[in-house]
Amino acid sequence: MEPSEVVVQLWSRIQARDWVGVGELLADDFVLEWPHDLVRIRGRADFVDFNRSYPEGWSIEVLRIVAEGSTVVSEVRVPHPTVGPYYALSFFEVDEGRITFTREYWVVEAYEEPAAETGP
Repeated sequence: MEPSEVVVQLWSRIQARDWVGVGELLADDFVLEWPHDLVRIRGRADFVDFNRSYPEGWSIEVLRIVAEGSTVVSEVRVPHPTVGPYYALSFFEVDEGRITFTREYWVVEAYEEPAAETGP
């Protein structure tokens, strides 16, 4: 599987809550970093457990995926009824069909509804 397809599958399996399938796409020594929150998750099982236990109500909307060699970048929107929506920009390293490393940056959507226009 091409690196970009591995990432497409990852987001698809996360959306489907296919936690066994998510684990199949990760290297045993997988590492996830969130530099903005000083978070590092080490290991396939810890990543799967973290995602499995996140409060329900969210979904994944893949906005774009760009790949060059073994590096894949994705932008996703994650609506959630109480804490979102969020956007995630993720940088993946893929080796032999498995994700070995991910660095992600998460931000809360900050768009405001436009003010209603009033006539003269």
